[in-house]
Amino acid sequence: MDGIIFDVDGTLWDSTDSVTESWNLAIRENSDMDLTITAEILKGLFGKTMTEIADALFPALPEKERMEFLEVCYDYENRHLETHPGDLYDGVVETIRKLAEKYPLFIVSNCQRGYIEVMIKTSGIGPYIRDHLCFGETGTPKSETIRALMERNGLKDVVYVGDTQGDAGACREAGVPFVFAEYGFGDVPDAERRISRISDLCRMFL
Repeated sequence: MDGIIFDVDGTLWDSTDSVTESWNLAIRENSDMDLTITAEILKGLFGKTMTEIADALFPALPEKERMEFLEVCYDYENRHLETHPGDLYDGVVETIRKLAEKYPLFIVSNCQRGYIEVMIKTSGIGPYIRDHLCFGETGTPKSETIRALMERNGLKDVVYVGDTQGDAGACREAGVPFVFAEYGFGDVPDAERRISRISDLCRMFL
């Protein structure tokens, strides 16, 4: 195995509360929409592409305005997370450090540009992450983003660690083995490999 690729939300951290705060502020300060985002709404959207999130939250807006307003929300989000970062799951930093002694580590997410950078910076795992790629950079489904990162880094034999059925489907399409983080936001009943805490990866791969 020449690499482990991680999802972010529901796998490495939970940023729901901070993202909720930032998006509601963006809505209040930049629109007249009668809309309040809740943590539960966001948890149901984490893992989806930016386009799918915009369609779900702002269906009344024309498509172009929908995406433009989503970018406003993401700008608020990235800036808010600098000072109000998400909550890392127990054992993330230690597990990442141990795994990095044996494997190159990477991140692929359906998030916007800048989000992974903020997570890496505020969590302290930056020295252990070789590369990362997101939907905001590729504009493609996660399966294609995974393959693009693999090609960019010459990876042939990896696993992807994620927490949703969408992650599992992306891995199937990309031809990559999937490890289900069952402590996250989603449910993958037919996952063959699963972990109940991130530190289980050390038992699995070290």
